[in-house]
Amino acid sequence: MQINGAHVLVTGANRGLGRQFALSLLDRGAAKVYATARRPDLIDVPGVVPLRLDITDPASIADAVAAAPEVKIVINNAGISTGANLVTGDLDLIRREMDTHFYGTLNVIRAFAPQLADGAILNVLSAISWLAYDGAGGYHAAKAAEWALTNSVRLELAGQRTLVTGLHLGAADTDMMAWYDGDKSAPEAIVAAALDGIEAHRPEVLADGWSRQVKAWLSEDPEVIYREAAAALTT
Repeated sequence: MQINGAHVLVTGANRGLGRQFALSLLDRGAAKVYATARRPDLIDVPGVVPLRLDITDPASIADAVAAAPEVKIVINNAGISTGANLVTGDLDLIRREMDTHFYGTLNVIRAFAPQLADGAILNVLSAISWLAYDGAGGYHAAKAAEWALTNSVRLELAGQRTLVTGLHLGAADTDMMAWYDGDKSAPEAIVAAALDGIEAHRPEVLADGWSRQVKAWLSEDPEVIYREAAAALTT
């Protein structure tokens, strides 16, 4: 799978990693980049094709498929972070997390899958797919579900030779993570790792040191995982 000459659709391209994906895809020679958002008027990347897309709205997804029939790479980047915990958080916010990260991503994949034979899907996941964090219970559950979705869809689309790649990262220096005072990776570095992964036909990209560390902890006892994670986050 080559980025150069490809037609690519990016969800949530009005800011953060989505905006950087649009910029980097153009830099790598993508023939056409559909940069989508619920409000396409907020997309400010010269050279892209702005397109309205609300991934929680099936009619909006159908319109996007009709507008971009030649797309061969879909980057599922759109997401939200409500800060809702599972026990005490607002259930409507928790449902929004799941509707966006799981059902929204799944609906986009289901709609575009018929045209992605010999193409690719990249799902922007998170180290929080694997590690719970107080204050992000809804986000953790939804991203864990999206990780499982990614693994299942990879098997289901193998027969049509669609690459399905999961991108895991820690904190990126975007407006969504402006509140976080710890180490943050440059969006350019995260996106470069993701696009390199697509071109290398990799099913999983661990884009930074934190995602690699959390993945390595998965074989440990949960007591060890959370003790080590707490120590790492306070140093």
